[in-house]
Amino acid sequence: MSTAMPDLKLLRIFASVVRHQGFAAAQQELNLSTSAISTYMSQLESQLGIGLCHRGRGGFSLTSKGELFHQETLRLLGELEGFQRYAAALTGELRGTLNLGVLDSTVSDPKLPLPDAIGAYSREYAAVHLHLSVMSPYELQLGVLENRLDLAIGAFSTRMNGLLYQPLYREQHWLYCSDRHPLFAERRVAAELITEQRMVGRGYWSQSELARHGFKHSAATVESMEAQLILVLSGAYIGYLPEHYAQPWVDAGRLRVLLPATFGYQAPFSLILRRGRAREPLLQTFRDRLRAQMNGG
Repeated sequence: MSTAMPDLKLLRIFASVVRHQGFAAAQQELNLSTSAISTYMSQLESQLGIGLCHRGRGGFSLTSKGELFHQETLRLLGELEGFQRYAAALTGELRGTLNLGVLDSTVSDPKLPLPDAIGAYSREYAAVHLHLSVMSPYELQLGVLENRLDLAIGAFSTRMNGLLYQPLYREQHWLYCSDRHPLFAERRVAAELITEQRMVGRGYWSQSELARHGFKHSAATVESMEAQLILVLSGAYIGYLPEHYAQPWVDAGRLRVLLPATFGYQAPFSLILRRGRAREPLLQTFRDRLRAQMNGG
């Protein structure tokens, strides 16, 4: 491998190609033709003296060395972007892009005034471009670890090395059935009967996580709260939902909480960021604004 520093333009093209899993899919983001992207990729591989990816009829994939180089590329680009933000902050004006990730169905949670925090932050730092993504807990953590996200907010039952987890609040969850489910009209329901029902699990739950909630297996799997709500409303399943998200359906007589003292639980929400980035002005100012809003303004 060459010891010369690769051109940053080539590194950014490489990162985009991997992110989109192919040359054609990266065209729009890069505003380049596939032939131009192919030429740039060949230049990068020539500079490095190694093959980074396989392309052809079998589809796009990284070589083993390409995988390692991709991780270092993301680390370098993330640190470079952080340095650029820091340098811009020294001039007195924050600029750049803040990539923020959040778990789905949090907009109705009064404990997380994210719209208020974003509004106040955007008014104060108008030159900052905000990119907001809704992802699963695993995707949020991986995004922050790979510097595709600067900050993320969610509940994380398992943690990844290299990330900082700053506690925010606890989200109340209850076990629900709908008015179409046989248990809805029952006045007293035994816990043993509830655990026999067809239950909706979450794709990011491990078997031990499912067991902690009192169930041996699930009859359906979802990746979002909206999907969970749809299945519970169908009457074919019972499932956990955040209290704030389910409350309008409870008020409308469509959902009922099942044995709250037995099956309720609280999910601890955290703000996560990559280790070593806590002092970056763009991130620090948003964290401060969010905490200010959570404390009443």
